[in-house]
Amino acid sequence: MTLDIWLTRIIPDPRHRDARRDIRSAVGLHHRIMMLFPDGLGSEARQQTGALFRLDETPHGHAVLVQSTIAPDATRLDPAYGQVQSKSLGPLLHKLEQGMRVQYRLTANATRKLGHNTTAGRPRQVVPLHGADAEDWWERQAATSGLTLSSVSSARLDDARGERASDKRSITHARTRFDGTALITDPDALITRLATGIGRGKAYGCGLLSIAPAR
Repeated sequence: MTLDIWLTRIIPDPRHRDARRDIRSAVGLHHRIMMLFPDGLGSEARQQTGALFRLDETPHGHAVLVQSTIAPDATRLDPAYGQVQSKSLGPLLHKLEQGMRVQYRLTANATRKLGHNTTAGRPRQVVPLHGADAEDWWERQAATSGLTLSSVSSARLDDARGERASDKRSITHARTRFDGTALITDPDALITRLATGIGRGKAYGCGLLSIAPAR
């Protein structure tokens, strides 16, 4: 499969007011990330750019990973906002093959939709999953993403939250981080899911799957 994917790493400067605000708001961070791409893309701009992001906490502070199917333009971001580095994932994608062992990380909104006979909530209500239920969800998602999990550990993270400026609607997405190793069973399916993301809440910091050859 021929597809180029770009990975951008942003290290927000905690001294910058907008950077501090974006770290607290998944909606604000979404809008900041979309500034890396051309204007005039319409109401489906995120889908057109393939933009996904993940907010990671590191020993040195926060890091934002942004993935896209078009090259970002770092000059559209205030230089004082933070450090920005981009690279093509093409060399990695071309090496993916069946049977290859990889390390992965995914922060996702693991959910299930309640059935009509539920007693736990409203029929068709989408409810978050945690713990073993979330890991089972990820195992099913992995199977359709060209992966067979060899190991998995999960950690519940703070919800992704924010308020949409257009209608003042509050956004809340439960987040679980999954880490482990897996075997590639279908490289094309994996590349497709890498590009499109996994689960709900893709505009707000959920669904970005990262892989690397296992050591």
